Amino acid sequence: MMRLKDKIALVLGAAGKDNMGQDIARRLAAEGCKVVVGGRHEAALQALAQEIDGAAVTVDITSQAQVDAAADFAVSHFGRLDIGVNATGWGLLKPTHDTSEADLDKILAIQFKGPFFFIQALLRTLSPGGSIIQISSATATIMLENHAAYMGTKAGIDHVIRTVANEYGERGIRANSISPGLTETPMAGTTFDYPEMVDAFTREYPLGRLGTRADIAAAVVWLASDECFMTGQNLQVNGGLTLRRNPSLRELGAIAAKATAHLQS
Repeated sequence: MMRLKDKIALVLGAAGKDNMGQDIARRLAAEGCKVVVGGRHEAALQALAQEIDGAAVTVDITSQAQVDAAADFAVSHFGRLDIGVNATGWGLLKPTHDTSEADLDKILAIQFKGPFFFIQALLRTLSPGGSIIQISSATATIMLENHAAYMGTKAGIDHVIRTVANEYGERGIRANSISPGLTETPMAGTTFDYPEMVDAFTREYPLGRLGTRADIAAAVVWLASDECFMTGQNLQVNGGLTLRRNPSLRELGAIAAKATAHLQS
């Protein structure tokens, strides 16, 4: 449909095979957008940039200087910047009482300070009418055990998005976040190796299936397009999961134990 023809986007978190950032970049490009992909692994980024006729920049989101340089690169390479998408994250799963200071420092850097740096860089470089899009999580709203630091940082940056929407709307800048549920990406680890565990999650989705990377990419396209008259919102693109719940640790533990026993038999 070429809904984003002549738009320029910067997508961070696009260096991991089969992650959300890569699918988002591909979908934006398919809609006519010129895309700069960013992340920590140069070879993967260059391959993706070549595939989508875009450009690549190596960037560690925890470095403000590198984030600023990535935004400046997008502007210098394509002449301006209309869309910024942050799809970086670290899926820390650890009981609250076992979460160390080092864990907190790392997840705050990746999921709060880094996104804050990115938002600042975008506010400096975005064209009027630009769109800031943060990939959040359903767990910023509903519970998942052993996930406190992850959930807290996602919820925190969601609130920053709301603040930015309020403060910079007069420049025509929109800021929104998207909350997937469980999705088959590298962050999901080995979850998808256990069909019964996947089924336990799927039962909680009113629409009867888990979300996909394509679902999230489609939502990004709409938020990035001029058709979008929305700002300061967290889109729950998760099939209605937040109407219900994630499975409990007790349920998941029983399934994992059963699967392990089956493999050992």
